[in-house]
Amino acid sequence: MNIRVLESSASCSEADIKVYLAVEGAERLELDYDVKHAMTAHGKVTIFYGTRGSQHTAVIGLGHANRLSTEMVRRAAGSAVRAFEQEGFRSAAVLLDAVPAETLAFDAVLGAWVEGWILGRYTFGGYKKDPHQGTLEELILLHAGGDSSAAQHAIEKSRRRTESTMLARDWCNEPANVMTPEQLTERIVQRFNGRAHTRVKVYRGEALAEHGMNGLLAVAQGSRQLPALVEVAYTSDPSLPLLALIGKGMTFDMGGMNVKTGRDLSEARFDMGGACAVIGALDLLIASGAAANVVALIAIADNVPGAGALLPSSIVRYPNGLTVQVGNTDAEGRLILADGLLHAGRLGAAEIIDIATLTGAVGHALGLRIAGVWGDPNSTKSLHELGAVSGDRVWPMPLIDDDDALLGSDYADLNNISSSAYGGANAAALFLRRFVGVDTRWAHIDMANTVQSPTDRGYECTGATGFGVRLLADYVMQRAEQCEQ
Repeated sequence: MNIRVLESSASCSEADIKVYLAVEGAERLELDYDVKHAMTAHGKVTIFYGTRGSQHTAVIGLGHANRLSTEMVRRAAGSAVRAFEQEGFRSAAVLLDAVPAETLAFDAVLGAWVEGWILGRYTFGGYKKDPHQGTLEELILLHAGGDSSAAQHAIEKSRRRTESTMLARDWCNEPANVMTPEQLTERIVQRFNGRAHTRVKVYRGEALAEHGMNGLLAVAQGSRQLPALVEVAYTSDPSLPLLALIGKGMTFDMGGMNVKTGRDLSEARFDMGGACAVIGALDLLIASGAAANVVALIAIADNVPGAGALLPSSIVRYPNGLTVQVGNTDAEGRLILADGLLHAGRLGAAEIIDIATLTGAVGHALGLRIAGVWGDPNSTKSLHELGAVSGDRVWPMPLIDDDDALLGSDYADLNNISSSAYGGANAAALFLRRFVGVDTRWAHIDMANTVQSPTDRGYECTGATGFGVRLLADYVMQRAEQCEQ
């Protein structure tokens, strides 16, 4: 899509539709139409149709000025672009100056609108006979400053962010017979091999056994697909402390011998959302040329029942000396993340962030729009603040030491599930903490509730959201800046 910036005084008569942003509590729009209060509601799209051959007009509500944020702008843009494509418009001119400068800086508004616009157009329909073809070909952004290098920089930055987010969406949306563990492994290698400052290493078979990655080997016992741990290092600034990003790449989670049930289990393919978040974040860091010393560790397998599958009561031994009783084979994510956490320690990571679709319990606690984060208070605080800006929102959650006892086992060091029906997401975080060095800064993100959208909403469409890509990349860049100060 072509995106350009023009003076707000330009008529832009060539655009099919001219778009005004309406903010409740801000100045009234200079329109020939009466803008009602309801039209300023966030995400509300009101179209005024002109006569045949003339330009149409639209008003997009941004909500109240007191609650306006880049995420609100982003979501409104997503709602707008879908509405315009449904009407068959090919070009739109958007007047951005309606957003008060004292509320949001222009570059922030512009960048958020472009992100929401591009992500809102996203569809995953490659397997349909007649896939959806978007009609919009051009976005014209109008503001008092006209074309400027700063505006163009903001547009290109937003393009990179959306491309990496859509990469995560694409891979996570793939059906299970396409995105197998072997296919995911190969795609990662193809994506990153040979890119600047990047090194790729794959652990499979004997290499997994030699490194004691017994969680992956155990979980994959029932599958004909080979598990893997893929290590992608991006070292553009080796003077920085090593930061490890660990993603759960469960390409399909049937629950193993504790088999899941349901009318349609298609959503089990989204259990690789953590892996996709890390992959997308690394892609964005490389594309941005960011200063970083980061290693991505992607633990890949599928969790299906079959001959030789992991059985409840089985014991998994880890290189740090811990033994784990498998109380439930559907709590497999923490078993393979443990491999990644221990490997990050062996690589000398000073800081670790793991991200996974780990528990249904996090959704019961936080709903479907904000993920949970546990661990180092400074890390969780930074992730919370960055997420509020990027839209990948997280909420700090507690690590209650007393609850460690709930992971007890009669015949192993710990169980992979809690003995309590409550606080399952907290218990999972406590389990993972046992595999992190005491001197290592660590945070755990449970994104099981945010990996997919149940409907088209804002800039998300039904299916994978690409959650975590922008959050993780922003965090890595922020940490690099802090270390250089």
